[in-house]
Amino acid sequence: MTATDTLVRPNLTRDTKNVLIRELKPVLRDPFTLIFSLLQPLVFLGLFAPLLVGSSGRPADETLAWFVPGVLVMIVLFGTGATGSNLQYEMMTGSHERTLVAPLARSSLLVGRALKEIAPIVVQALVISALAWPFGFAIDVPGLIVGLALLAVFGVGLGSLSYSLALATKDREWLFWGVQQALIFPLLILSGMLLPLDEGPGWMRAVASVNPVNWVVQAERALFAGDLGDVTVLWGWVAALAVAVIGITVGVRAIRRSS
Repeated sequence: MTATDTLVRPNLTRDTKNVLIRELKPVLRDPFTLIFSLLQPLVFLGLFAPLLVGSSGRPADETLAWFVPGVLVMIVLFGTGATGSNLQYEMMTGSHERTLVAPLARSSLLVGRALKEIAPIVVQALVISALAWPFGFAIDVPGLIVGLALLAVFGVGLGSLSYSLALATKDREWLFWGVQQALIFPLLILSGMLLPLDEGPGWMRAVASVNPVNWVVQAERALFAGDLGDVTVLWGWVAALAVAVIGITVGVRAIRRSS
């Protein structure tokens, strides 16, 4: 075996790093897309939060402590849930096929793309938290750090599932968005991130109890409140890790089948 052969042999760690750098370059070159993606959560924060304050009768700081963590999970849900459209565009233009013939570990194409989602998640979460802070949103630094890590793990799993959906639908863009929207909004509503489900019908509370997004939302609220030992934090990590493991496993198998 020659030195050249050794250099081009697939290596998961090296190849994942290269794919990650490749995926991050467009974000660094055009940060406006990252800023623009904050528009929706800012609208919810600016228009929805005051309504909650008025309807609940609770002080603004308590309402924000309940509402802002849910908005952060919403950023992950909508942001990573749509990332598969980028891969779908690459498949339609032939760019994805060109990467498949490169001497890369097939799983690195999925893992590197999924890890790319961590950077936007962290930046957007920090921006939203900073904007809410002057209005009474208290930030517990240890809870913030653990909460960001939880969002990152959850986002990697959702991003992987989104890429899997893109690989399954291929050039049928309408099917990707149809399935994505049909899943995202029930997960959002049945997570209690925007409205409490305590007074909802029994069937909604039952579905929410097995909704991983609901457990991540509850964990984020506990973490940002500084309750790192709360049992909901444990269940939030269980839910996030389960989504990450399932997403990466399904995604790696899908990208290997597409080779």
